[in-house]
Amino acid sequence: MKTTKNATGQPVVMANRRRFISIGAAAGLAGAAPWAFAQEGYPKLPIKLVVPFAAGSGTDAVARITGQMLGEALKASVIVDNRAGANGVIAAELVAKAPPDGYTLFMTTNTTHSANPSLMKSLPYDPVKDFAPVSRMGNLPFMLVVNNDLPVKNVAELLAWGRAHPGKLTYASGNSTGIVSGATLARMSGVPMLHVPYKSTPPAIADLIGGQVSMMVVDLAAGLATVKAGKMRAIAVTTQERTKLFPELPPLADTPELKGFDITSWNGVFAPAGTPKDIVRKLNKALSDMANGTVFRERVSRLGFDAFGSTPEELGAFTVSELAKWKKLIQAAGIQPE
Repeated sequence: MKTTKNATGQPVVMANRRRFISIGAAAGLAGAAPWAFAQEGYPKLPIKLVVPFAAGSGTDAVARITGQMLGEALKASVIVDNRAGANGVIAAELVAKAPPDGYTLFMTTNTTHSANPSLMKSLPYDPVKDFAPVSRMGNLPFMLVVNNDLPVKNVAELLAWGRAHPGKLTYASGNSTGIVSGATLARMSGVPMLHVPYKSTPPAIADLIGGQVSMMVVDLAAGLATVKAGKMRAIAVTTQERTKLFPELPPLADTPELKGFDITSWNGVFAPAGTPKDIVRKLNKALSDMANGTVFRERVSRLGFDAFGSTPEELGAFTVSELAKWKKLIQAAGIQPE
């Protein structure tokens, strides 16, 4: 410490200049965002993996395996957090507004990141600007299933029955793929079909089994076990080619009126925009190694999920291209934004 005198001759104690600099620097660091230091030793806290659909959905089933294996890879706790509702908007908004520290991740599908911008007039999030792509995880093939009491065994018979019973066919949906696939099927075939939307896939399946609705387009991951149990009948897949996960099912596109029908759902992991790049890279390595690995692929294939990983850049470019693709699908199906 130094002592000097002011203009009136009174003694004044002067603190060491370096000490003031140190205090100022500390104050600046204290005001910094907490995630500015998240990179060092990441992860130190439990990671929340948000899913936009209810427990029992296909995405949820894959997310639980993903969370377990991601936790093992990172030596951390990963908690699956289901935030169903509003066609995935609730979950997407939550993640978009979460701190970009690597502790909130979003395992989502084309519903929130491809279809919603064209299905809804306004969204509280931007699928490109508000998220940091981490890795694709794979595709969810979808299939057309019908109630067991409906006297049809293939798509041609379904359309013939619909024409013979105008106004009687109803289709349930628990996500955007179900919405767009059902509307596209009705438009291309010319058969009137009433859409019955559900908050998520499990209750839609329950009502299909109970006979409250005639049919639905559901992902294999959510519906395969129910089909194998004989509770509902699968008659086609929505992809242009047969899927190796259910090779006996023909594509909808094989039916003359539905030539060119090709709708595929995808799955990927995102973080909030602004998440440090080294955290994104660490997560990407763990997730892409997992998705391309034998153990994960075998486990999720039993659920009807086709797994593969990507780089963050590949997922980012893919997201942009899928937004354009789904916009065309939705406009062609005649669906008006709500």
